[in-house]
Formats: sequence, structure tokens, C-alpha cells
Amino acid sequence: MRQFALMIALSSAVSPVSAGEWQRLSGDEVQAALEGRRLVYGSGAWQEFSAFGRTLYNAGRDSWGYWGVRDGKYCSSWPPLDLWACYALESDGDAVRFIGESGGITTGRYHGQ
Repeated sequence: MRQFALMIALSSAVSPVSAGEWQRLSGDEVQAALEGRRLVYGSGAWQEFSAFGRTLYNAGRDSWGYWGVRDGKYCSSWPPLDLWACYALESDGDAVRFIGESGGITTGRYHGQ
């Protein structure tokens, strides 16, 4: 997941979540949780998700990729490869975590929280 290249003032499309309680997000909720948002990861890296399907990941330098929602999951692709990797998404209201097919988890907190 590219040292994870992978944001929630929860919109009306996202169900309210009690702090600390992780809830699996549906496709529309995934879109609302990420679109136009910035996540900060524990390593200090950050990622932004545009409404136009582009994503910018920075861990010391910019890396541009693509993102979208497929089958209710967050999916991303990073050039020069054209392969898409998909992750289930959960939120506790302050952060989101991406869960890979192998069970690996990457957590990002919303910028400013």
C-alpha cells in the first residue's frame, strides 16, 4: 500500500460514530470520509484526497496517485503502475483506518484533530 498512500467532519452521508468506536464504512461513507480531506499518519506523512480522483501523499516528497471507491472500498493506484489496491475503511470519527486484504492496518487522523 505504498507505505500507505492514503480525512471527517462527518457529513450527513456518514453515520455518527462514538469516539473510540470503530465503524466499517460503506461506499458512500468512504467517499464522504476522504473527499476533500487530509489525513496525517503516525510517521508524519500526510495524504490529501481530491474530489477529482487524485490523491497526493507526502512523506518528505510529493507522490501523486489516483483514488476512488470500488465495491464499497477505498482503492488507489500509483503510477507508473496501473494496478489498483483496495482497502476496507473504518472510522471512529477522528481518524480512519485502512484494512488491507492481508489484515494489515494503516491509521490516519484528520488534519487538525
